[in-house]
Amino acid sequence: MALTPQPPVTFTGNLASKHSASDLLQSSSNGVCGVPLRALGRAKVGAQRRNFTVSAKLRKVKKHEYPWPEDPDPNVRGGVLSHLSPFKPLKEKPKPVTLDFEKPLMDLQKKIIDVQKMANDTGLDFSDQIISLENKYQQALKDLYTHLTPIQRVNIARHPNRPTFLDHVFNITETFVELHGDRAGYDDPAVVTGLGTINGRSYMFMGHQKGRNTKENIQRNFGMPTPHGYRKAMRMMYYADHHGFPIVTFIDTPGAYADLKSEELGQGEAIAHNLRTMFGLKVPIISIVIGEGGSGGALAIGCANKLFMLENSVFYVASPEACAAILWKTAKASPKAAEKLKITAKELCKLQIADGVIPEPLGGAHADPHWTSQQIKSAIVDAMDELVKMDKPELLKHRNLKFRKIGGFQEGIPIDPKKKVNMKKKETEIIQPGKTPDAELKVEVEKLKQQVLKASESSVKKRPASSLNEMIQKLKREVDYEFSQAAKAMGLEEKIVMVREEFAKARNSNDQRLNSGLQERIDKLKEEFHKNISAAPNYMNLKQKLDMLNEMSKAQIVSQKGSKAGELKQEINKRFQEVMNRPEIKQKFETLKTEIETSGISEETREKMLHLKDEIDLEFTCVLKTLGLHVEPPTFVDVQSKVDEFNREINDIMEGVINSSDLKNKIELLKIEVTKAGKTPNAEAKAKIQALEQQIKRSLADAISFSELKEKHEKLKAEISEAVQPSGGSNGSLKYDDYKLKSDEAKVESQAKVSSN
Repeated sequence: MALTPQPPVTFTGNLASKHSASDLLQSSSNGVCGVPLRALGRAKVGAQRRNFTVSAKLRKVKKHEYPWPEDPDPNVRGGVLSHLSPFKPLKEKPKPVTLDFEKPLMDLQKKIIDVQKMANDTGLDFSDQIISLENKYQQALKDLYTHLTPIQRVNIARHPNRPTFLDHVFNITETFVELHGDRAGYDDPAVVTGLGTINGRSYMFMGHQKGRNTKENIQRNFGMPTPHGYRKAMRMMYYADHHGFPIVTFIDTPGAYADLKSEELGQGEAIAHNLRTMFGLKVPIISIVIGEGGSGGALAIGCANKLFMLENSVFYVASPEACAAILWKTAKASPKAAEKLKITAKELCKLQIADGVIPEPLGGAHADPHWTSQQIKSAIVDAMDELVKMDKPELLKHRNLKFRKIGGFQEGIPIDPKKKVNMKKKETEIIQPGKTPDAELKVEVEKLKQQVLKASESSVKKRPASSLNEMIQKLKREVDYEFSQAAKAMGLEEKIVMVREEFAKARNSNDQRLNSGLQERIDKLKEEFHKNISAAPNYMNLKQKLDMLNEMSKAQIVSQKGSKAGELKQEINKRFQEVMNRPEIKQKFETLKTEIETSGISEETREKMLHLKDEIDLEFTCVLKTLGLHVEPPTFVDVQSKVDEFNREINDIMEGVINSSDLKNKIELLKIEVTKAGKTPNAEAKAKIQALEQQIKRSLADAISFSELKEKHEKLKAEISEAVQPSGGSNGSLKYDDYKLKSDEAKVESQAKVSSN
């Protein structure tokens, strides 16, 4: 804020004169009396005294620091407002600026110009070559700008020829009137505000304004606002809210101007006041990032219902260079920082910070500013048509929820393995082996054993598997430590080290002699170690720890079996509930229940119950088969045992018959005939063998055809039919082939073959 010059102090009364008091002050050291200092001039004051000269040079007063006015006008409170001149087209065209990653394109462009120049000079037709080069240029341009890295987008957002806020405003509005001043002493040229119309609808526009050349950039302070700029924006927000004008803000700043005077004038307070104000405005707000949006300086006019970003714009809390300097201590790591910060339009849309990406032409917005402006206009019109339909409470809620959801998290979601790799590992205390007292180790092992036993006896879901693994690893370290101490005590440490080195060499070689000799040395060393281990001073500790390790290994096996059984049991219960909760089965249950309540249990109802039971059993059996389980109905187990007992009884009878003298002679005779016939028996030998086999079969059939055995067979057959009847087909019967006994004939035939062999 400029200071107004104060009038000089004057004397009154007898001391009053035509000169001021400051002018009448005289120097007592230069011998000049009564001469005003003003009359002596500002360059030098000199006087000769005693043959030497004293000269003095007045100190230049320090000028006001930029961007504050250097020569304030006392008649204008805000100083000289030279920047109030209208925004005019530049007299000279901006110089083309080539970014580093665009140099290959410039080489192609130079080739095209050279070929065109050659064609003009020689008069030859090079149109095919020119078209080919232009196609290559367009393809290279497309490939480059569709695969830009984050740091390349940052460089495009900072391009000196990139269209500014006023460029876009004059392209998209029919009329625009700029409004100045914060009514607090200064009009910041880095923030421009004004009223404009798009398609007949009035808007309040405000945004950061950068310069189009060095002179304008100095005048506009490179788009970095002071507190006056944010207070001007806030004044216009209140004005728009009062008159019902929708607000459109354009963000393009590296950040708020951070000098001493800005801090003295309340830079942070001005930004915070803007944030609070924007959340309470009852008109729609749209923000568009057209270049770079840096930190709080961008957010001060960016608390909107909708935030759009140009394709090559960036929005960040700290610039990539600043981030790299903080994290990697060098600004050269800015490409890595730009990638990690997620500051591009696409990344911010994924994070739901930005609401949309406005496309740019190939080459950036400066390649076709008018086309880019029309895309911005289309985005503003579409978003505003959506927002004006909301009433005031809904509009405020929409703006509030947009910012409330940023950075939200939900507990209980497993961490993505890709993200987990980059997470900081938990620092665990490493306990050196041999430091844990044996008594304490025993107590820990006993507690863990009790936990495993309780878990195996009960259906506890969580079992101490992780604790078991940790204890086993700890005991292994303890056992290794005790073995090494025992080797030291026996003087075998050096031999073990030498054998290890030789083993490492032998692993990489194919020399069989070396391997065989090494194996002999290893066996001898093992034998010597096991022979003298009992004499080691720590032998008892080693034995105790080995026993504890074996116990823990067994407990781990028990825990794994129990956990598998428990998991299988839970899975079976879950599948059973799914079967029982099916709508068709539920409906049948309800129907049966109603019938029983109304008419009681009749034969028809009983049949329906059995049929429903069979249906559930069949469904559940199919479910269990998907889990790799084979189900056998419990009623079949008893029947199968009776079948096995009956078969054993038949075998005993047949063995008794076979051991009788008559049948035994026939079997011996059959063996002799088979031996005589050999592998290729003739017709006569075949006939004898078949006759003997038939006689043996008849004898066996006669032996098991007595009435008592037949009664047992019929009774067992009836029991099987009764047991399998509910699991049958539509008529309630099951095919007897599935559970039948071996027939007498088959039994006799098999026994005859066994006997003949």
